[in-house]
Amino acid sequence: MLASIMPDLNQLLPQLIGQYGNLIYLGLFIVIFIETGVVVLPFLPGDSLLFLCGSLAALDGRPLNITLLLVLLSIAAVIGDSLNFEIGKHLGNHLTHSEKMQRWIKPEYLARSQGFFEKHGKAAIFLGRFMPIIRTFIPFTAGISQMHYRSFITYNILGGISWVLLAVGSGYLFGNIAFVKNHFELIMVAIILISLLPAMIMALKKKNAPEED
Repeated sequence: MLASIMPDLNQLLPQLIGQYGNLIYLGLFIVIFIETGVVVLPFLPGDSLLFLCGSLAALDGRPLNITLLLVLLSIAAVIGDSLNFEIGKHLGNHLTHSEKMQRWIKPEYLARSQGFFEKHGKAAIFLGRFMPIIRTFIPFTAGISQMHYRSFITYNILGGISWVLLAVGSGYLFGNIAFVKNHFELIMVAIILISLLPAMIMALKKKNAPEED
């Protein structure tokens, strides 16, 4: 599935830029906001989209402005997490115990996020930014746990800015290298797989840990 999304994204975004011009910034803002802010949509291609935006910003003619991307998408990431936190704080217990909502809020994703949050504490807000799926569930979990908002917003801002800066910056610096351009789809899949490694390692450790009596 991921492999099929990448070529479409790689071809679609430049077409949309040509067709809609500066309105594309609004579309990118909405996608990043939804991925981080709406707990039922954790599967949007945030990492690959940010990387692609960075690579396009580095092209001759500058179809995208790198400064505007960094500012707008960082704001989208921070506001999205803040909304997700509020959803978890005020509606989390109801949503997680609703059989209808379990179709969208997968119990296994929520359990993984809760385990990550319990292990890393406040730092999970920052670290979770770099992990697909968990990225969307961590602020929701923090809201359910009634985490102090001042602590949450600090790690939220640091994480949101760092995530966008790293992903967009990587695309800007490396996205137009010949090897990367010729193997763009594979690079995108590799980015997603690498970002999933911490969650996979954590799951394996939990699986192999000796059971307590």
